Amino acid sequence: MSGPQIAFLPDGRRLHLQHGPIDLIIDAEGPGRAAALRAAATRFETVLEELVAELSLLRAPVGPRPGGEIARVMQAATHPFAAEVITPMAAVAGAVAEAVLAAMTGAGALTRAYVNNGGDIALHLAPGQSFAAAIVSDRSGAVPARARIPAASPVRGIATSGRHGRSHSLGIADSVTVLAATAAAADAAATMIANAVDLPGNPKVRRCPARALAPDSDLGDRLVTTGLDPLTPAEVARALARGRGFAAYCLERGLIHAALLHLAGQSLTLGAADLISSKDPCHA
Repeated sequence: MSGPQIAFLPDGRRLHLQHGPIDLIIDAEGPGRAAALRAAATRFETVLEELVAELSLLRAPVGPRPGGEIARVMQAATHPFAAEVITPMAAVAGAVAEAVLAAMTGAGALTRAYVNNGGDIALHLAPGQSFAAAIVSDRSGAVPARARIPAASPVRGIATSGRHGRSHSLGIADSVTVLAATAAAADAAATMIANAVDLPGNPKVRRCPARALAPDSDLGDRLVTTGLDPLTPAEVARALARGRGFAAYCLERGLIHAALLHLAGQSLTLGAADLISSKDPCHA
């Protein structure tokens, strides 16, 4: 495997950092911008080796506390779901984004900054600033909603999960986007809510053991979704209702601030509806 690749995108502003499966796009504003970008590049150089050093522990069910900085954040973010089917890997993208953002904010004064790790985003917002993000619903690239996060909001993390994402899903959601206090917390919750959007036993859902698709998957022999036949509106509603139930549980426990669930053209939002604007969602 080649080492970290670090370069500016063609716009000359956003910095692209890639190493193995980790792919970040970052930007910052404020007098400390140059120092922050340098710090991000330096921090990124050690991220993958840190994770690889504890990979066997991170692929196991939530248990013994790991030693690395990023691994500890992953463990903490997934601990609230320890009774469910989860490993710390459910929060890896968000935790990596947080680690790089922390290096940036520690290096210089910034008014706004973000680290986008494949759609899982860690944010820094100084008073008076805000961040807007388009929420993509499925492979079509459709944008049914947008999130706008002001500095006064407690939200500093956005994450999306679902069966079309980079990781395997136990559920059938096209996408579940979560807004939470941190990127790692949003990542873990989005994974779990997307798993909950499901139709157990329905023959329209095709599944196979995760290990058959990726021998080293942290999901082992658990059945992950590989395909989905067209659903009736009633089936879509039932699957979303299952996801809504779990999302409401996360909301009541303070694990998330808002969520948008999407499946087969139907969408549903919960939580801080003022943070998510959508064309025609169901609000709860």
